[in-house]
Amino acid sequence: MKNFIIIILGFVVFASCGKSNKDKSFSLLQKWIGKELSLPARSVFTIQGKDTVEYPIQNTYKILTYIDSTGCTSCKLKLAEWEKFITVVDSIRPHTVQFLFFLCPKNGMEIYQTLRVERFKHPICIDEGDYLNKLNHFPADMAFQTFLLDNDNRVVAMGNPIHNLKVRELYLKIIQGREVKSDDEDNDVQTIVDVDKVSTSMGNFDWQKEQKVTFIMKNVGDKLLAIEGVDTSCGCISVEYSKEPVRPGMDLNLSIIYKAEHPEHFSKTVRIHCNSESSPIILTVSGNAQ
Repeated sequence: MKNFIIIILGFVVFASCGKSNKDKSFSLLQKWIGKELSLPARSVFTIQGKDTVEYPIQNTYKILTYIDSTGCTSCKLKLAEWEKFITVVDSIRPHTVQFLFFLCPKNGMEIYQTLRVERFKHPICIDEGDYLNKLNHFPADMAFQTFLLDNDNRVVAMGNPIHNLKVRELYLKIIQGREVKSDDEDNDVQTIVDVDKVSTSMGNFDWQKEQKVTFIMKNVGDKLLAIEGVDTSCGCISVEYSKEPVRPGMDLNLSIIYKAEHPEHFSKTVRIHCNSESSPIILTVSGNAQ
């Protein structure tokens, strides 16, 4: 089962990676799947970083996510998406999965502000000493800093279910005790997609002004094209598109909207999951918000 999970994760997390990166990734998965994580003996959990709450570690499935201080904190957190995912998990397996959030902030005030602005009410641990990471030495890649743990805190699967819809599906299948199958076994009806471009620059603009760019996806196969979901690398990115299936020979306009939180030079990605062999289709937008 362990080796099968490694194979599945290797494909769902690294479908678009080159061979050398895939090899490194499979090696990393081999190291972590089945490993027991060590948790700090005295982890203090709070609500929005101010009200301390009792939150003992339970002997159940756990989804543990570690957020370090590198890069855009709000982009990594995506708290609104975590709220939705927690609700989904609780609806299918009430009180059987514990969510553990460990945040190691470079700027504590930024973390507290983000938690309060987004009104995130789930217990979190502000791990200012980075004790969790010191105990476990997590990979530097954010894709490998979230884990599905069993009753004994052993890693069953890894990957961020908020940033990767395939990882989310895998977590839900494992939690529900459903059969885990590879994409080849799912027998999805697939089509062929052509995209007019995979990257574009928004240029220089006032950071307070919303920017929008449109990508055109053409269904050049002979089956209906269905968008199964969209992942964005940052909360400042949103995507608009028709939810209706696209007939063969027809186009789908997909608009990516960027709303800066502050001046920055940026490069953001959007992953489009669809019933195509090239899925996920990765689109990149960049620019300079001044």
